[in-house]
Parts: sequence; C-alpha cells; structure tokens
Amino acid sequence: MPKAGRLPYPEARQDDIVDDYFGTKVPDPYRWLEDDRSPETKAWVEAQNEITFSWLASVPEREAIRDRVKRLWDHERFGLPSREGPWTVFSRNDGLQNQSVVYRARGLEGAPEVLLDPNVLSEDGTVALADQGTAFTDDGRYLAWASASGGSDWRTWRVRDVATGEDLPDVVQWSKFSTAAWRRDGTGFYYSRYAEPAEDQALRGVNKNQKVYFHRVGTSQEDDELAYERPDHPDWGLGAAVTDDGRFLLVYQTEGTDPKNRIFLRDLEDPTGSIDPFLDAFDAQYEVVGNDDDVFYVRTDNGAGRYRLVAVDRRDPDPTAWKTLIPEDRDRAVLSSASMIGDRFVVVWERDAHHRLRIHGNDGGVEKEVALPGLGSVAMSGKRRDDAFFYSYTSWAWPTTIHRCDPGTGESTLFREPEVAFDPRDFEATQVFFESKDGTRVPLFLVHRKSLERSGQNPTLLYGYGGFNVSLTPSFSVAVVAWLEMGGVWAVANLRGGGEYGKEWHEAGRLGNKQNTFDDFIAAAEYLIGEGYTSSPRLAVYGGSNGGLLVGAVLNQRPDLFGAAIPAVGVMDMLRFHQFTIGWAWKSDYGSAETQEGFETLIGYSPLHNIHFGTEYPAVLITTADHDDRVVPAHSFKYAATLQAAQGGDAPILIRVETRAGHGAGKPTAKQIDDVTDKWTFLSRSLDMKGSGLPGP
Repeated sequence: MPKAGRLPYPEARQDDIVDDYFGTKVPDPYRWLEDDRSPETKAWVEAQNEITFSWLASVPEREAIRDRVKRLWDHERFGLPSREGPWTVFSRNDGLQNQSVVYRARGLEGAPEVLLDPNVLSEDGTVALADQGTAFTDDGRYLAWASASGGSDWRTWRVRDVATGEDLPDVVQWSKFSTAAWRRDGTGFYYSRYAEPAEDQALRGVNKNQKVYFHRVGTSQEDDELAYERPDHPDWGLGAAVTDDGRFLLVYQTEGTDPKNRIFLRDLEDPTGSIDPFLDAFDAQYEVVGNDDDVFYVRTDNGAGRYRLVAVDRRDPDPTAWKTLIPEDRDRAVLSSASMIGDRFVVVWERDAHHRLRIHGNDGGVEKEVALPGLGSVAMSGKRRDDAFFYSYTSWAWPTTIHRCDPGTGESTLFREPEVAFDPRDFEATQVFFESKDGTRVPLFLVHRKSLERSGQNPTLLYGYGGFNVSLTPSFSVAVVAWLEMGGVWAVANLRGGGEYGKEWHEAGRLGNKQNTFDDFIAAAEYLIGEGYTSSPRLAVYGGSNGGLLVGAVLNQRPDLFGAAIPAVGVMDMLRFHQFTIGWAWKSDYGSAETQEGFETLIGYSPLHNIHFGTEYPAVLITTADHDDRVVPAHSFKYAATLQAAQGGDAPILIRVETRAGHGAGKPTAKQIDDVTDKWTFLSRSLDMKGSGLPGP
C-alpha cells in the first residue's frame, strides 16, 4: 500500500474478511469498526478526533470564524404558531439557547408563558424535543410531547396538562418514526413503536415489525391497546392519524422509503368497527388532506406524476369514481402540499425548486395567490376550523419571517420578523440551469455577495442531496451567511433522485439510474468552473446522509475536480447498509446487494468500495456522531480508515466524530456552532482562503 499523507493517522487493523457476492470476492478489512462499543473502536475514534481537532486548532482563522458564526446565530427565532383550543402555541429561541422553548398564550395578544422548555431536560442541551414531537388534544387540554436523547431517533412520549404545565405520570417508550394522533375526546392517542431492543442493539439493531398502539391517558404503557400490526409484513412501516372531524382513524402503511403507500381506515364512531383497506393498491402516494363525512380529499400522484387533489368516496374508492378537484399542473410545477383551512384548500406549488402559495376554493378553483417576496420556501400551520392560517417564508439569505393570512381574502400581514446581525441586501440569490452529461436540464441556485466578480478564484461550496424524492428548496442558514461573508459562493444543485419535478425526476435518480445523480453533480461543478465562478482548487463539495454518499461517489469518480470535500453522516458502505437500524428501508431507492442486479449496481459506485489506492485525493473532512442510529457511524469509520490508507497525496483525510449527537435532528445550538466553525475552518485552509474576506468584528 502507498503511504498515507503527512498526518500520523492512527493505525487501523486489517482483517482477512472477504465476502462472496455472486462469485465476486469483496474484502472488508475494517469490519471490526462496525462495533462502535468495542474498546478498540473507541480508542481509534479518540485518536482520530485528537488528530482532527489538533489540525483544526492550528488554523489561525478558527476563532475569528467561531466568533462570527456565534454572533450571527444570536438572534431571536420563532416557529410557526398554531391554535390549540383557547391557546396560541409557538416556539421561540432567544438566540443561543441550545433548544427552542414552547410557549402558550391566550389568543394572539395574550402574554406568552413557558409551556415546555427542553433546556431543563439536560445540562448540555442534548435532550431535545423530537421532530414532529408535539400533538394537542382538540380542546387544547393536553399536550403529548416526545423527547429524544443524544440525537437518537428513539423518542419517549409524555403527557402535559397545558393549563398547569405539569406532566401526568404517563411515559411511552420505544417509539420511533412516529407522531401522536389524539382521539377527539382527548382520552388517549395513537402512536407507533417497535419491540424493546437488547441494550447493545439500541443504536444499531435492525428496526422491523412496527406496530400502532393506543395509549389511554393516565394508564401504564403496559396496558396500551394494540391497534394494528402486520406480522405477515415485517418490513411495513405503520403510522396513525385521526381526521379533523374525529370520526376516522387512518393508518398509513409504507414499505421502506418508497413514496408509494397504502391507507387503512376505521370509523371510530362504530364501537365494533375494524381497520379495513381504503386505498391499498400500493400503486401511488396518497395523503388525506381532509374529509366531509365519507368523502375524502386526497393528494396523490396516481395518474399525475406531479400530484393532483382528488375527492374519493370511501364507499366507492375505485379510481374511476374519483373527482379531480385540483388537476396536475401542465407547466412542470409540483403540488407540494395542501391543507384545508376555512373550508378552502391552501396549496403550496413547487416550480423549479421554489414555492408559490395559492388558495383554492372547495371546488378546487383558484381564488387567490399570496404574494411572496422572491425565490423562497413556505410552510403552513392551520386547521380547517381556523379563520386564518400562519405561514413562514424563507430564502437563502432571508431569515425566516412569520405571516398571518386570511384565506377568504388572501391578504397577509407580517406577524414576526427577526433582527439579524447582517444586511440581507448585501447578497443576491439567482437560479440558473445547466446541462448534465445526457443533456438533461438541471436547476442550480447561486448565492453570493452582490459585488462578486467571476474571477475563477472564488471559494465555492457546492451542496447536493439527490434522493428519496426530497426537494432542496431555498432555506435560511446562519452557516451559509457566514460562508458568504467569508467571500464564498454557495451553490445548491437540484439533482435527479430528488422530488423537484415529481415522480419522473425521482425515478431518474434511483436504483439503476443512480449514476444520473452523480453525473448531475459533476456537471454542476464543471458549470461553476466553466462560467468563471471558481476553479478546481477553490471548489469544495458538501452533502449529508444520502448527500454524504453523493460526495463520496463523485470524489472517487472525479478526485481531480475538487479542492476539498465534506461527506457528512454519509451512507458509504452500499453493500451492508441494509444490515443496520432502518437502513433496510432504503432499498427502495438503492436496491441491495442481496440480489445480483442490486450488487452489480451498488459495487459500481459505493464510496467505500471505489476508493483507488495511490490516488491523490483532495482534502476531506468526514463527519459523523456516536448516537447516529439513522446512518450508523460505522459507514464513516470504515470509509475514513480506507481513504487514509489509500491517500497518495499530502492532503489531509480527517474524521470528526461528535459525541452525544446523532444524525442531526435536535443537535443543541452550542454543538451546531462548533460543527459549522470546524467545517468552515477546514475549508478556509483547504481552499487557501486566507485573507479572502474572512469575518471581521
């Protein structure tokens, strides 16, 4: 083996493990790193962190970067308010609080009072309110809330009396990928859970056989009623919802991360009723937006790759009987989301990866368009009975603002606007389009100072994801603003595999078409160089999770194209990803090495298995976390050990392993500031940014 670069990387033992995939022998010398609990692995991680943090500490600009990131972060931020019985509920962060605090107020003008402060749950802020981890009873009496510890996907549910702010004795554990769905009478809620894992498997054991339970307020979890299970389909994911009128229980069934789903239904007014099939062909994606008695309003891509809204009578759910209320857009816009508010449909349309907000009548006709400031993204909060709704607007350098809108008139008023330590008018965001390898037209967002010159020397960070039907639309980030102030260009490519143009765009970047995603990303890099924004030594690539896979793949295919790379919490071992936690669910996008066709596709681009020994790789900073039970850290561990051994040049191959953190959700503010500081510090040296607009006071 060629020698590694100049850094004294920790010695990593190589075992003689070889797997046979359909006659192809594949070595796996670092499999011992999959056991993140072993003393040997822990010692290796500690030694790697020591090298990484020593290297970062040697960069003179690091503290200046940290100071500026912290200053930018320190601004008041609000979450979308919601009406919950007599209360208006919203979240707020005063700037540097590790976790946002949930407040309640009587009406819009009442004095806010703390309802739930996650910051008191742990000294270091690593116990957080779980994503989608709050649900209120219809009358606003009770709040079901879920905490997540150390960044894990596991969540624990509790019940709080909203008026008193006190928790009831209820504790519901071993829930994951679940919301809480209250019965309208407030007697209890539905939730999803898995069997309790063995202690040493909690963060890496496979999660299957998800079940739906009903928890009655004031009782022990041991007494929870099993509402629905499918032991005949252990790979089915099951989640519960209750319609706004309280009449129907909906059980959504998914298979892995495939956008397609089934819906099962129970009439809760029938005491002897059962959960029966409703939309169960598993031929499309279905989302119930609302209902009038037995007629359900459903957003679906059945017969419409960019989605439509249809009315389905449960007594005759055959597609031939559906009534289309909002048809598929003919001009490539995607019906991204829809809500019933004030007896109207409030719809977010996604066109070329940015949003438009429209109000449609209950017959589907367009009534109003809500004017937005520019190329940005919106999110909504509102219920059918509400006479107004809230929406947030954000863009790349535009901090999130909250607006209140009357669905009858379409008029909106500014509700909350943060004060920030920079002037958004100093920057500009534009959208361009480039051609990929096969001629496909791909969107690219570019954000930079208005005074930027195309000198070919601008440090540029190209970000991408390209998978799982996920769209990358504009969003505000303090980290991005800090990068722009350093003189950087922020570029975001909307790659095939995402959901920016609906089903066809997703299909074009999954399974056997995954190489299209990588080709799109490489073409975006070549566009940035060709148009004079940057050059290879000043260009870095960055992506997380599936985006980490993306970065690892293009780094192997075009190491000459980039000056640095940051693969974050990436899926790097494409032959074994399905053997940990929820990884098996990703086979719908990736396939798997369990089949010969899947193996032949995956071995062609797997980041771990396509590292070429002796190649001069650019500087790489790999990031992961010890509590990541979504993409287990073994992916990054094995990838880092292999890349360090293979490096034929002198550029550093570093790995940063965060403690008491997971895949990203719930990470406390202090850790987020440290993370951004270290990434930008790494890039400032790797892209030779000294003196090129580093932050001042």
